[in-house]
Amino acid sequence: MSDVSSDVQKQRIADRLAAVDGDLIALSTRLHADPEIGWQEHRSSADVAGVLAAHGFAVEQPYLGLDTAFRAVIGTGAFTIGFLAEYDALPGLGHACGHNLISAMSTGGAIALAAVADELGLTVEVIGTPAEEGGGGKIELLERGAFTELDFALMAHPAPVDVAEARPFAVTHWHVEYRGRAAHAAAYPERGVNANDAFLVAQLAIALLRQQLPGSVRVHGVQTNGGEAPNAIPERTEGRWYVRAETTEQLIALEQRVLHCFEAGALATGAELTVTPESQRYAEMRTDERALDHYRRNAQALGRDFDVDPVAATMNRASTDMGNVSQLVDAIHPYIGVGGDASNHQPAFAAACVGARAEQALRDGALALAWTALDVARERTP
Repeated sequence: MSDVSSDVQKQRIADRLAAVDGDLIALSTRLHADPEIGWQEHRSSADVAGVLAAHGFAVEQPYLGLDTAFRAVIGTGAFTIGFLAEYDALPGLGHACGHNLISAMSTGGAIALAAVADELGLTVEVIGTPAEEGGGGKIELLERGAFTELDFALMAHPAPVDVAEARPFAVTHWHVEYRGRAAHAAAYPERGVNANDAFLVAQLAIALLRQQLPGSVRVHGVQTNGGEAPNAIPERTEGRWYVRAETTEQLIALEQRVLHCFEAGALATGAELTVTPESQRYAEMRTDERALDHYRRNAQALGRDFDVDPVAATMNRASTDMGNVSQLVDAIHPYIGVGGDASNHQPAFAAACVGARAEQALRDGALALAWTALDVARERTP
């Protein structure tokens, strides 16, 4: 902190954050111990909103008709800064993406920044955004008018190592279903239409298609229902599939090629295909480069290191609906390292998102975000 030791406002922010350190660690720990998946984060969203209310924020929940979204506001200034909180967990993996830390960092950053909000003419918000893990909660909020009052939006995401710039893929999320006709697999196989075979044909077609796709494109998914019994021809199969590309424009062009693969499964077997979007497309990130420079300097002042192994740094390519927010509002979405050998969406990463190293990442992330918001406000307000 040597380069900010003479900055009175930054020191006040740091002091305020230190004063609520116990509250933030307790919040993160509670969220981690009680994971809730997207659109079902009733306890989690109420917990985060409750901590903010206890520290003087006016809370609106539900927000814009979404039960697990909220908006917490303090201050009445003309320049509005929004910290975004995520708190949904992964099915079967809990907080293996560290959203418990995201909530605590955004909560802490906002509470700390509020210490200087009035003298800078700021309004400070925390917007609780449900269902980031495939549900597109921020996109739903955008369509209902959220974020439009913000002048600057920010959040930080846990990762194995520190990475300043987010470069997420645009992504499409699909629910895929085939419907065939059941029959006894030994006695009357000719009477069946095998919905599982349809899925197998589609997956083989996708595997072959990958040879002709750009290297940065990702097509991946899981089959969630492949049938009920080995002696019954499956009449219904389901899966969840993602298509990712560098930009939304590229993504739209690629979607049809992947859809043709699923159509091939239906054509080959006679099964009926239904493809349903699980959310609207996640967009690529439009980063506020000047604000990101501030974040990088502030994080380095706290001892964070961005000179990391590139292989460990690729979490910054993960898709996020924060990309959609960044198309409307100046925004940053840096990654903060929790250390260890595990990477996001592994059980070991969930374990890494509590404990001493995670708590230090929480403190550093919250403070770097708050200081960055201060720097941006100083530059952009009279």
